[in-house]
Amino acid sequence: MRHDDFPAGSVWLVGAGPGDPELLTGKALRLIAAADMIFYDALVGPAVLDLIGPGTERICVGKRSGRHSKDQATIDSLIVAAARSGARVVRLKGGDPAIFGRTAEELAACRAAGVPVRICPGITAASAAVASAGASLTLRGVARRLTFVTAHVRADSPLDLDWRTLAAPDSTLAVYMGRAAAATVARQLIAAGRAPDTPVLVVVNAALPDERILRGRLSALAFLVETVSDDDPAMLVIGEAVAATAPQATDRVSRSCASA
Repeated sequence: MRHDDFPAGSVWLVGAGPGDPELLTGKALRLIAAADMIFYDALVGPAVLDLIGPGTERICVGKRSGRHSKDQATIDSLIVAAARSGARVVRLKGGDPAIFGRTAEELAACRAAGVPVRICPGITAASAAVASAGASLTLRGVARRLTFVTAHVRADSPLDLDWRTLAAPDSTLAVYMGRAAAATVARQLIAAGRAPDTPVLVVVNAALPDERILRGRLSALAFLVETVSDDDPAMLVIGEAVAATAPQATDRVSRSCASA
């Protein structure tokens, strides 16, 4: 099938969402079906990969916990070469491609080579995590800010973040790839002024059949993640909005409307 926005020799960076194929966008489904070649990440759910047609070439270029099948420069070169050969190319990334997904490098490589490239956004892991837990990332009057950070750093580098800003009590902090750094995150946030009893949500394999949801307080975050495997992606969400019984900021408005 021909699509005006996906001509031969072009690339789409497509968000595969958290892994549940029902959470793919309609556009992502269409692009996957139209692709000649798909380069996919390790975090793309197996059920999403099952949607790839038998006539589409698929290439795994995943990176997990320091075990990289290919480095980023090689991935960039493969994508460009595939497009130059006349293929319709999808670069399939877990979650949203523009959130900690190395999208900037792939965009730059395609543009430098004169290859048309576009982005199809996807549902990011933080959104999927709180949805599964029946919580919210923000809460009026309680959590006015939302910050995404990644805890993934080189093995010889410290986790260097602006802890004082991240510790603001009126904010929600979503930490991607946070399992290994959980103890550091908790210690630094508490040292910067975040209350030790701040609610914490840990969602492992968000939106997948083996999903696990763990709740606790910031001071116990390191213990919460002890049972999480190195190979299982874990999202840490910290803040009052994710409390099991978060305060209902709309209650007063609802009562006022009812009495009007």
